[in-house]
Amino acid sequence: MTDVIAIADNRKQDRRQAMPFFCTYHLGIKAGRRFGERRVTARGGAGYVDRYAGNLVLCAIAILLLSALDAYLTLNILVSGGEELNWFVAVLIEESAGKFVACKLALTSLAVVLLTIHHNVRLTGRIHVRHINYAVLAGYSTLIGYELYLLELLVAY
Repeated sequence: MTDVIAIADNRKQDRRQAMPFFCTYHLGIKAGRRFGERRVTARGGAGYVDRYAGNLVLCAIAILLLSALDAYLTLNILVSGGEELNWFVAVLIEESAGKFVACKLALTSLAVVLLTIHHNVRLTGRIHVRHINYAVLAGYSTLIGYELYLLELLVAY
């Protein structure tokens, strides 16, 4: 009688472990190495990475700095005699300027973080979420230019 030894076929078994929501990579304790998508077959889906491109990080920091400058210029325009047309912002400023600045920076930071995390998600054909980051940066740059123009007008009178 012959003994048959069964050999398990592990080639099709997925050995990857589930990643916990708060892990050392998410908390920034351990730096990951992934800049792009894992496999060529996974292209087209939402690809998440461990490290972000330098231009994307620079864009996020610039948006946050321009948001803080926007809050500063808004308060200066109001002190110089301007009027806030957004009722929600007007209510926040009436309560306190600190609450306005904190709320503005918190909402902008949350949006920038979410857009940066999902930067590889494809919206349509060739448009990714990262293009929204660049559009927001261009919008804030235009807004800062407009606010500087308003301050010049208010100072002139």
